[in-house]
Amino acid sequence: MERGRTEQPPAGAPQIETDDHTALVSKPRNKGGNGDLASAGFNIINSIIGSGIIGLPYSMKEAGFPLGVLLLFGVAYITDYKLSESQMKNKRDLALFVKTSIQDYSIILLIKGGNLSSTNTYQELVRKTYGFLGYLILSTLQFLYPFIAMISYNIITGDTLTKVFLRIPGVGSENVLTDRRFIILFTTIIFTLPLSLYRDIARLGKVSLVSLLLTVVILFIVMVRTVTLGPQVPKSENAWIFAKSNAIQAVGVMSFAFICHHNSFLIYGSLKEPTLNNWSRITHMSVLLAVVISVLFAACGYMTFTGYTEGDIFENYCRDDNLATFGRFCYGVTVILTFPLECFVTREVIANIFFHGSLSAVFHIVVTVIIIAVATGVSLVYDCLGIVLELNGVLSATPLVFIIPTACYLRLSEERWNHSDKLISCLILAVGVLVMTVGFVLTILHPQECSHGKEMFYCFASNVSLYNSTLPP
Repeated sequence: MERGRTEQPPAGAPQIETDDHTALVSKPRNKGGNGDLASAGFNIINSIIGSGIIGLPYSMKEAGFPLGVLLLFGVAYITDYKLSESQMKNKRDLALFVKTSIQDYSIILLIKGGNLSSTNTYQELVRKTYGFLGYLILSTLQFLYPFIAMISYNIITGDTLTKVFLRIPGVGSENVLTDRRFIILFTTIIFTLPLSLYRDIARLGKVSLVSLLLTVVILFIVMVRTVTLGPQVPKSENAWIFAKSNAIQAVGVMSFAFICHHNSFLIYGSLKEPTLNNWSRITHMSVLLAVVISVLFAACGYMTFTGYTEGDIFENYCRDDNLATFGRFCYGVTVILTFPLECFVTREVIANIFFHGSLSAVFHIVVTVIIIAVATGVSLVYDCLGIVLELNGVLSATPLVFIIPTACYLRLSEERWNHSDKLISCLILAVGVLVMTVGFVLTILHPQECSHGKEMFYCFASNVSLYNSTLPP
């Protein structure tokens, strides 16, 4: 086998079809999922609009609003394009997918890459293409992204639910319900740990549906507050400037929000009928809905607070805002319900590396508990969400979205070097390397200042103490 290409089977041997009426992965390699299309779709949407969506208004502040919106669409397109492109086997496949939609192009591509290389996990695909070194790099990134996402979920839970409980009559600042550490531990033990102990990701479909419905409620609240609160918040200087110097860091936050590459194989493997047509339908609708929600959320959130937008948008709302308090509660529940999706991926990476892809019942529990315990421990001692999103975006999400799928496609593709797909892939690969390198340097040199637990200056009219406030720059 040369350059990562799959050897051709001998004449007469059964071959795996690649059109939309046949399975992407041959049945002998299919582990026999029992999930339906709806469950898979809800899991994809939940994976995309997890904790990352709360940082999208902040990415508008970093990039400049007009450029930020364009970058958001660009990252969404590239995410889809890259997940699909590494799977293209010939021009017939490309033509077929252009007829579907660029929104599902990239996720389908990743699965077809597994088909082209006769693999059924992201790790196996990279190992077949780039050997053991590539496998180790991908495994590290594929572990770090969801693991850091789990940390961010805990941070969000602690930040949001404590403010919710403070609004309950009789609950003061000394009450245990207002201690973020207690809230994180409580929700971990009661909710996220039990949900993460599931062995079949398809069982999270209904959980993801509830999370999606709550996200729609949150979006509605953010839109309402854009109209009712926005006029009361003074606009910052250069609020509508086209571009700002931190655009690369903004791309990192956006990449963090839009990545679902790391669990695509898990979700695909949960389908009863893993066909190209089914996967295309799922990804098309899921990514399209996620893009609509994300753009509306980012735009409305930024238009309300402009240059004062925090990494966690709910840090911008006043404590006595009951509608925002309800939104905080919904979001806290949402991230709790999204947490298990990331735990599934981290556990799979560990299982593939150390246990040959299979965990016994005992080790399944032990590994899950260890992963969650470490993630919870980190979130207990660190509470600034913005830098977590930025670092995870530039160091983990960017390679998974921009670099690795492109590199796999360039290695596997049989097209000429000057083919449009290869030229575009080379360009995106270069952009990915630039975003990762420059974004990391800028994040370290200019880390976001956290205003955790402080009221913003525009809340003074609600009789907020001057001592516990954040003045405008």
